Amino acid sequence: MENLWRAATGQDPSPEDYSGVEFWLNPERSGWLTKQGEYIKTWRRRWFVLKQGKLLWFKDSHVTRSSSPRGVVPVGTCLTVKGAEDVLHKPCAFELSSNQDTMYFIADSEKEKEEWINSIGRSIVQHSRSVTDSEVVDYVSKRS
Repeated sequence: MENLWRAATGQDPSPEDYSGVEFWLNPERSGWLTKQGEYIKTWRRRWFVLKQGKLLWFKDSHVTRSSSPRGVVPVGTCLTVKGAEDVLHKPCAFELSSNQDTMYFIADSEKEKEEWINSIGRSIVQHSRSVTDSEVVDYVSKRS
């Protein structure tokens, strides 16, 4: 049923969304999180991989080159990642927000929640579209 729903609503990510990301090799962070569905607000346990500014999720932890992500979030478009226990009334909850959307997750422990928040936060800063490397170079060269 989920596959039919995903196909009917066009939810499966396009390979262009994660082109060039070798998500099966040496991720910056990976692990199990429980994620709230975007349209049907059920909770599903998924294997998450953070790599090269993309947060990808899969149905199981055996991720290979031929695996297809169930979803992809370009973290450079996100504004905040923070705890969300007060919003969801669930322990180890956190949220990832862009100016259009908020996604909710639950980690297996407080330690894992903090590690995910820190890893995603670093990735947001590194891949943020607000200041690109060329803009920094332009700024520095103009001040010289």
